[in-house]
This record gives sequence, structure tokens and C-alpha cells, in this order.
Amino acid sequence: MSEIRKKGVLEATISKALTQWEKDFLGRGPVSVKTDILRDMVIVTLKGILTPAEYALCQKDEGRLSIKKIRCELVESGRNQLGDLLQELVGEEVITFHTDISTKTGERLMVFRLSNDIEKTLE
Repeated sequence: MSEIRKKGVLEATISKALTQWEKDFLGRGPVSVKTDILRDMVIVTLKGILTPAEYALCQKDEGRLSIKKIRCELVESGRNQLGDLLQELVGEEVITFHTDISTKTGERLMVFRLSNDIEKTLE
């Protein structure tokens, strides 16, 4: 486990790292990020990830489906990097990763399932 022992500090560290990953990998970052550690899960909410052009496309069903598909594929293509990044930060293997995007709110939700309950080890 990393030297970080306080839950709030680790959550903030994960938020900062994922914001940087988004900027480096996808070319732009979210407006805000909130991370919550719950038992063996790390739940990350990223707000403001869609561009104005993507919001415009989302006004029609075809555009909405296209944006969801492309954004999901982009994140999935970096799945290994994300898993490695999170494992480095929390000291536990990432077992599963789930993500979805709301084209209505421009929010992405990421859920990382870990090999152990890390919440118990944090203050």
C-alpha cells in the first residue's frame, strides 16, 4: 500500500491523477472530479467532459448514441493504463472496470473494483 493513509487524501490524489490522465490521453480534462472509496470499489465522477460540439450532437438520438460509443471506446482503449495508474495509487489490483457517460449531463462515471477492501485500511 502507498504511504497515503487518510481516505480523503487518497480520494483527492486519485481525482488529480485521473484528471491528468484525461488531459494526457484524451486531450482535455473534466471540469470537476470527485472520487469516493467504498469497500473494494473506487467510484469516480467526472463532470463537464463533453465539448460544446458534442452537446450539440447529443440533441438527436443518432448523435447521442454516436457520442456514447466513441467516448466509451476512447476510455476503453486506455483501460490498461487506467488500471495500472489506480493500482499504483491504492496498492491493490484492479479486478474490473466499468464506465458510462451521460450525454444529458456530460458526466462520466468510472467504477474500479479492487482485489481487496481498501476502505478498512484507511483512516
